[in-house]
Amino acid sequence: MFKNFRVKQFFLLCSFTTMLFAQNTLEHPEPEYIKTLIFSKPGETLQFPLVRLDEFFQLKFDDLNADERNYYYKIKYFNHDWTPSNLFQNEYMRGFDNLRVENYQTSFNTLQPYTHYQLELPNDQTQFLLSGNYMIEIYNEADEIVFSRKFLIYENSSSVTAGVFRTRALEYYQTHQSVQFSINPPEGDFFRDPANQLHVTLLQNEQWATALDGLKPQYNNVARLEYRYDAESRFEGGNEFLFFDTKNIQITTANVSYVELNRLYETYLTPDFFRRGYPYNFIQDLNGDFRIRTLQGSENGAVEADYSWVHFSLSTPMLLKDQEIYVYGKFNNYQLNEVNKMYFNPSLEIYEGVILLKQGIYNYKFVAKTPSSVLLNAVSGTHALTENRYLILVYYRYFGDQHDSLIGFAKTSSFEIID
Repeated sequence: MFKNFRVKQFFLLCSFTTMLFAQNTLEHPEPEYIKTLIFSKPGETLQFPLVRLDEFFQLKFDDLNADERNYYYKIKYFNHDWTPSNLFQNEYMRGFDNLRVENYQTSFNTLQPYTHYQLELPNDQTQFLLSGNYMIEIYNEADEIVFSRKFLIYENSSSVTAGVFRTRALEYYQTHQSVQFSINPPEGDFFRDPANQLHVTLLQNEQWATALDGLKPQYNNVARLEYRYDAESRFEGGNEFLFFDTKNIQITTANVSYVELNRLYETYLTPDFFRRGYPYNFIQDLNGDFRIRTLQGSENGAVEADYSWVHFSLSTPMLLKDQEIYVYGKFNNYQLNEVNKMYFNPSLEIYEGVILLKQGIYNYKFVAKTPSSVLLNAVSGTHALTENRYLILVYYRYFGDQHDSLIGFAKTSSFEIID
């Protein structure tokens, strides 16, 4: 049986100022015994389910209780701003939900036993009728929600072009990035009332918590809508994510200082430090993502990759006032909770944390939380040259419709930022 990891609590102190961060509370976070949620298209490494109406995608997760319990899924539909839709289920979905996840396997030859679940959508029982925002909810046998995740279905009816620019504001020139884009209407059509019917959402590295929306087109020449904002579409550049590699769980690898075997393997990472105030240094990263890989077994990471306790440490010569430090990444859906919280060790002058993670390649960073906000870059610093992915989502409510269709999107990167 999986046991909670507990450590002694300390108050953390800090004094940095940076961007405000709105914690995303719509998705229901998974309990501690559910690990390694992967939500993506088959064969695609990017874990962000953005699919066409006719495409398949998969949800995978591990249950560390390893008792092959039953889980069920339900599907809900939302408006562009993630408020609940008024549509009936048969208006956005054909078939049924509240069905059991039938595809599962028990882990093989691992110290940490687990049951690996996999659900493919759409399937024979569940098909989608509309583009837009969806949520999948996973329930247990007692009809209690276990966790939920967003996913997006789009239609290729509108083309979008985008680029990343240096901000025109001198005070943010070295630290921020602005996204500019244009939207073409569906072929043979035009946007009748774009200020009210069209909605755009901007995401940096597929993170909903820092999404920007509410932008209105600045220029409308019938054939194209132009969004040439600076401040309104500006993001902190942040810094490249840190990383470690546990494909071979038994030896030291990239950024792994040493390994020891107790009941499970214990992976100690090389101590990190505050990068805020240091010059920018390019590091090839996954923009916060992770990949499950193992060199033990037959490379079937789904059921042969093991888990280890990964020990994180952050050196600091001082106590940080009125702030808490967290390990932050896609591996836990960018949530801030007790599992990924760091605790100060005064004798070593470091913050320490330990998280149970499956073998693979992981990106992470450290973020600070105050009573009123989350400071994404107080520890890592922020640079205009940082490589970030940006996603522009375009929603449109056609005349007479009661839902917001996702009619197009664009992906762009700041790798070649435009001055």
